[in-house]
Amino acid sequence: MEELIFENRKFVQNMRKNIISSFTKEYKFLSSGIIGQSVCGRSIDYIWLGNRAEANLWVAAHHGMEWITSMLVLKFLRNICEIIKKGDEFCGINLNGCFKKKGLVIIPCLNPDGVDINFQGSLAAGRYAKFIEETSHGNLISWQANARGVDLNHNYSAGWEELHKLEEKNGILKPCSTRFGGLKPISEPETKALTSFCSKNNFKLAIAFHSQGEEIYWDYGLNTPKYSENIANILALSSGYKVSKPEGLAVGGGFKDWFIENLKRPAFTIEIGEGKNPLPASCLNEIYYKIEKMLFISALI
Repeated sequence: MEELIFENRKFVQNMRKNIISSFTKEYKFLSSGIIGQSVCGRSIDYIWLGNRAEANLWVAAHHGMEWITSMLVLKFLRNICEIIKKGDEFCGINLNGCFKKKGLVIIPCLNPDGVDINFQGSLAAGRYAKFIEETSHGNLISWQANARGVDLNHNYSAGWEELHKLEEKNGILKPCSTRFGGLKPISEPETKALTSFCSKNNFKLAIAFHSQGEEIYWDYGLNTPKYSENIANILALSSGYKVSKPEGLAVGGGFKDWFIENLKRPAFTIEIGEGKNPLPASCLNEIYYKIEKMLFISALI
């Protein structure tokens, strides 16, 4: 696969029907499937590498304009698969042996409607097109929510009530492009699919990739494992990213928070890159090579 595909915005649009299929054809040790469908009926795909009983979970593109996170996780997967296929090592480590013991599950795009709205415009939302156009005032490049105007990373049940009150205090009262967490927690097909998928599988830890800020969030409430901060510090040391705690409208309602509260296992939000969203595809290589070691550690830790 040509490297240029990862520097092309259309890569994200086409990945669900072409890229994942090409990965599983090229690398016979991968498997793939669908965890559910979006509001507009687009598939939410996953790719599975390695040991199913000892897998970590990565989730990208909760937000439409953060599509670069999809490109990042699939670039990593492709590079790792090439190393395994050739029988090479990464930093002196035999990856084929590692992934017999450990597994990695990647959901490259949890919010395919939001991503396609960002690229293709309101018509990508089907029967929600008029709502999208009126709500966005034509500014679709900044669209974060799903096709119903719900911010998926505000829609999880951990701390949702408190976050909902804070949204109201900030004038976020109805579906919009960002930060509206829905009328009730886990109301959206995307968040229902992900929480169900997690509940059915024994993932050891989870990472949600967002952009931007070069920060790592690791804690939420009393169920946060004591060793989570140590993992966060390791990831920070390997990348130059900063270990932080979210504030304000970034507290509660997120996937990381739900995973920690309900499954009592480590979960992290990693904000990749720096700048203004949406980060341009031209930033991908710089972002990737800065954190490649962190990605490798977080896949196998």
